[in-house]
This record gives sequence, C-alpha cells and structure tokens, in this order.
Amino acid sequence: MAKNYAPKQRHKNGHLVQLANLELYYEEYGQGKPLLLLHGFGGCTQNWQPFVAEFAKHFRLLLVDLRGHGYSTNPSNTFTHAQAAEDVFELLESIGVSEFSAMGMSTGGMVLLHMATKQVSRINSIVLISATSHFPNEARAIMQRVSYATMPTEVKEMYTECAKHGEEQIRQLISQFNALSQDCSDMNFTPQSLSTIQARTLLVHGERDAFFSTEIAKNLHDSIPQSSLWLIPNGEHVPIYNSAVPFSSMALDFLLEAE
Repeated sequence: MAKNYAPKQRHKNGHLVQLANLELYYEEYGQGKPLLLLHGFGGCTQNWQPFVAEFAKHFRLLLVDLRGHGYSTNPSNTFTHAQAAEDVFELLESIGVSEFSAMGMSTGGMVLLHMATKQVSRINSIVLISATSHFPNEARAIMQRVSYATMPTEVKEMYTECAKHGEEQIRQLISQFNALSQDCSDMNFTPQSLSTIQARTLLVHGERDAFFSTEIAKNLHDSIPQSSLWLIPNGEHVPIYNSAVPFSSMALDFLLEAE
C-alpha cells in the first residue's frame, strides 16, 4: 500500500534464501543490533533506501522483499499478512536472528502486528507507519477497484521498478491486492490481541490517510500497552517521505531510547 516512489539505485548487499516453498530476498547494511525493515504492498527493499545510510550507523539493517515482491517469489500466488509474517520469521531463523527491532510501512507494519502478537518476546521495539488492525470499508473500496491503469503515476513507477520478475508479477500483485479487499480474517486484530504486544511501539500516522483513519491509529495506541502515537498534520498514507517530516530523527530517537 506504500505510495512512495522506489529509487532506481542497485545495491550489491542482496541475498536470496530458499525457504520451504519460496525464495525470499533480503539486503543487509551496517552493524549492531538487528533492525528489520518491511516495505508496503507493491513495494520492495528499495523503498527504504532514503533512510538506509542514517539507520545503518546504529543498526544491522535487514531489508526484506515480502513474498511475491521485488526479487522474492510466491508460487502460491496468494498473499496474506499472516503468511508473510511466517515467511519473515523463517528467514530470520535461517540467518540466526533471534531478538530484533523492526519498522514497517503499511503492509509491512501489518506484517509486524502479526509477528509481534505471535512471538511476543522476540521484538524489542517496533515502528508502525500507516498500519491498521483491520480493513475499514473505505480501504476495502480502494483496494477492490485498484488497477494498473488507475494508479497514480508515482505508484505505477514504484510497482514497475520493484517488480523484478516483470509484468506478470505486477498483474499478480494487483490481483492479490484486490483479493485482500474481500478478506476478513487476515487483518482482524482485537484490543485483547493487541494488548499482548510486549514491544515498545511507535505509531506513525498521517492525519489525511485515505486508507486508515486517525481513529484506527488512536485505537491501536489505546490497545498496545507500551505505545506512542505520532500524528503527522496533513500527512497522507506513508507520510515519511515529505522532507518536512523528521522521520529519521524521530524514529532513531525512539529506537535508541531502549538501547
């Protein structure tokens, strides 16, 4: 669901790991404690490049292409945030990462909600950018009608640049995005389930998010025990690319506070 444009830079820090039924791609930068970075729907590791240099000064960054995104494969041609969470856990196991902190934008944040409620002791701190506990009707309407032809130019550019397997990958991703509009079980977190999250949590949300209202963000804040809410005035969905928004400094201050 990320709206940002994926930069065209290529990096040589990538690794492709064979899991049970798919290949998952990730990139690694920096040293220190692990910080997992998960992109939004239709995106890829490149969505994080504007922030990599600063965060790599403090952490061992692990940028992952979720199943079917970027260089990662998806033989089942289906996507749920719950399954993507299992994929990422399996990847982390394969590279020997037990405890970690994490940031996720939109779909990446939703994957982190699944991870933080399934293995509560493994995640130290999380930054959730434009995430949600469930899909409200306004989001479902957008998701159902999305097509390549109707996407804004910057979103088309992101899909095109991030789809490393070509046009068929773009078609599959859009079909999966449409299908999520009918799914009522994948994103269905209750206040009770969210209350089990042990990780310190920073919620970053735009006040003009067309997918998820500020009410959803406030409910997440009320339900997650150790959480803080940063509402960005006039911010839209995934509002961290606006140069006027001090995302890197705010997120770093939060993540380093627990170190």
